[in-house]
Amino acid sequence: MKKPANSSGQSSKGGLLSSLSGLVPWVDLESVVRVGIFFVVGLVGALIVGWIIFPMVLYSEQPQPINFNHPLHLDPERVDGIEGETKSEKCLFCHPFREDGSFGGIPKTEKCTECHDDPESPLGESPSEKEFLTGFVAEEKEVPWLVYSKQPDCVYFSHIAHVKMGGLECSTCHGKHSETEKLPPYEKNRLTGYSRDIWGKRISAIYFSQEPYDRMKMDDCAACHTKKGREENNACFVCHK
Repeated sequence: MKKPANSSGQSSKGGLLSSLSGLVPWVDLESVVRVGIFFVVGLVGALIVGWIIFPMVLYSEQPQPINFNHPLHLDPERVDGIEGETKSEKCLFCHPFREDGSFGGIPKTEKCTECHDDPESPLGESPSEKEFLTGFVAEEKEVPWLVYSKQPDCVYFSHIAHVKMGGLECSTCHGKHSETEKLPPYEKNRLTGYSRDIWGKRISAIYFSQEPYDRMKMDDCAACHTKKGREENNACFVCHK
């Protein structure tokens, strides 16, 4: 009578498990293998759900009211471009500090009308500029921008201390935002109501590049303070009200 084709493989497997069981007689190795397989499958499934599917459900996307082309305004070849020698200086032309040192944030329509002052005479041919001139400048209305980096109310962050005193480039925390021709959608956390940019695009919080990235986590702040020898600024109440 012929043996089944796979009997040799089964015998080898059974022999191996029998040998191992002989070494540890009180352990059912077949059960251990099955549990190990289930554990690995469950772990992989949990990572997929937690790091890929859950973020897709957790965040809602909203477009900005109108587009703003940063490179177009920062172009050094434009005569009517934004003033400043460095990128940080150009950022501060539209996002300045107030007299008391606090940060002005997103500019008001009044700041934009320093260049875009006539709704009937756009400076370019951009549909966004025409929409801005007719819908906001002419109507004397503010653009309801969605703020990517708005911090929770319990957090205090001094821009002037980091930019003027610390000498940080804006891109250190805000990424290469000045290079975006089209504003990315605003991603709102459905549970907390805050922007995804505060945490970072990867829910795993694992980053392999040392280049500036668009996230503002406490770990990033603490790591930078430690690197610059300012560990005392890692105390909780330095940033939390």
